[in-house]
Amino acid sequence: MTYLELVNDVLVRLRESTVTTVSETAYSSLIGKFVNDAKRQIEDAYNWNVLSTTITITTSSNTHSYSLTGAGQKFQLNDAINKTSVIGLTNISFVDMNRKLNFQTPTTSIPSEFTFSGVDSNGDTKVELFPVPNGIYTVIFELNVPQATLSSDSTSVKVLDYLVTQSAYARALIERGEDGGTASSEAYALFRGMLSDAIALESTRYIEDNFQAV
Repeated sequence: MTYLELVNDVLVRLRESTVTTVSETAYSSLIGKFVNDAKRQIEDAYNWNVLSTTITITTSSNTHSYSLTGAGQKFQLNDAINKTSVIGLTNISFVDMNRKLNFQTPTTSIPSEFTFSGVDSNGDTKVELFPVPNGIYTVIFELNVPQATLSSDSTSVKVLDYLVTQSAYARALIERGEDGGTASSEAYALFRGMLSDAIALESTRYIEDNFQAV
């Protein structure tokens, strides 16, 4: 469902008139905020496969710091590999990396370790590689990156749309108070049950994520 369709779905549940654009009324704009809040909550609840993103870094000689362009700061790491050398990268602590790079002349060789270290001017997380690359290597990071905040009417949500509408509906009920329809607590309890069911179903397909819980 698109951003506009999500907002209208919630409006119908609230027995309100639908709109032709999310920003058409103050109330539809508010529902749009609830939709984005719901989307964020669902994204944070599980390592959804639909959010999987591959970010490729091409190294250069004697450069150890690189940006994960497009990753932002709120992501989950699934895997990191040096494709050129056919090896997996080990995620070491910032302290270990800092000492390897600064206590002596850093080793230059095939990169096999990494750590996350700050962000760049665009707000994307940076990584440091060790040994410092001695040439060109293709380094791949497999991440789960949340979708950007919905703002365009035509943007489709990536996570399960029925979860987004149910959560946004519960939030809207809380904001307006009980009005003779479904109580906000009941609506939120229904959402939590639906979310748990969706996570249980997805976890059967991706064994790496079986440890996660709502």
